[in-house]
Amino acid sequence: MAKVVRKVSINEQPSDFEYWQTQSYEDRLTALEEIRLEYHGWTYETQPRLQRVCTIVKRK
Repeated sequence: MAKVVRKVSINEQPSDFEYWQTQSYEDRLTALEEIRLEYHGWTYETQPRLQRVCTIVKRK
């Protein structure tokens, strides 16, 4: 298989928006979840977890 390279100006590049509009909503959500998991892995170096919340209650 021969490698093919095309040089185009930035104005002639195909739109990502058009590509994603052709995909089903399940595929779009799956891709979004993959991006989100990668982002959390890069920024926090851990798996995202539920946030702990403490509430102080005053008794009468």
